[in-house]
Amino acid sequence: MPTEFEMRQRNAKFAKDVRAGKKATHPSRADKLANRSALSLWALGLVVFVVVGGVLFELIRIIFL
Repeated sequence: MPTEFEMRQRNAKFAKDVRAGKKATHPSRADKLANRSALSLWALGLVVFVVVGGVLFELIRIIFL
C-alpha cells in the first residue's frame, strides 16, 4: 500500500496533468451532470408515445369514420 507521501505526489501529478490539458481518466461529477439530458429517457418516451399515438388515432378516425 502506498504511503501518504506517495499518494500526495501522485495526486499532485494528476492535478497538474489535468490542468495542462490532458484528459482525466474519470470525468468529474460536474461534467457528468452537464452531459445529462434535461428530460429523462422514460419521460421522452412518454411524450413521443402521446404525440405519435394521437396522430395515429386521428388518422384512423379520419380514414374509417
